[in-house]
Order: sequence, then structure tokens, then C-alpha cells
Amino acid sequence: MNKDEALHYIKTNNLIGIKAGTDRPDFLEIWMVVVRDRIFARSWGLAERSWYHTFLKDSNGYIQCGSIIYNIKAVIPDDNRELMEEINQAYLTKYNTGHNRKYSKGIIQEKHIERTMELIICD
Repeated sequence: MNKDEALHYIKTNNLIGIKAGTDRPDFLEIWMVVVRDRIFARSWGLAERSWYHTFLKDSNGYIQCGSIIYNIKAVIPDDNRELMEEINQAYLTKYNTGHNRKYSKGIIQEKHIERTMELIICD
């Protein structure tokens, strides 16, 4: 699976596996969205021991798209504010059904916007 296939997988699947840093044994399933062919994720729980805070200390990690695992670098996007509305809309569009609707409206709130990360697939 190449990067385009990974982007397609993320666009068409609600939960994507993520492993932050190199010490975590298991993948955690989280929401991710694709905007301008870039992968973004926002922290929901805001906990100190979260994937987000782990990436702040060690930007290396992995995402799992089906059976394929990709090495990634997690970065705070310099253009987060510029892309904020597009990322918000991507969350609202992708996660707009059933019980997800309540959470999609939550994840576009400021406290979550501030914890947006870009996940860059390493070649």
C-alpha cells in the first residue's frame, strides 16, 4: 500500500490505528481526517499520557491502515489556523452519523483545535 492508498483508507474508514512513540505496545484507534492530501488528528481526551503528549516528546510513531503499518512523524502544523475550517469541515463531514455527530461537533471546539497534529508518512 502506498501513500495514496493510505490516504484513501483514512478517508473511507472511521477508526485508524495509531501508536505514538516507540514504547507503546498497542495501537489505539482514533479519528483522522485528510485535508489537501495531508493527514490530521486531534486529541479528544486531552490527557497527559495521551498519544498527543507522547508525540510532543517523540515525534516518531506508526499508523495502521488495515493490515499495513506506516512509519510516521507527528508534527504541529505551522498552518493549523489557516487550515482550521477545512479540518473542522472534514471532521463534521466524515463523522456525521449516529452517535459520532455529538463528538464531531465537540472535536471542532477550540480546546481540541489547539491539539491538532499532522501525521506525515515517512518514505
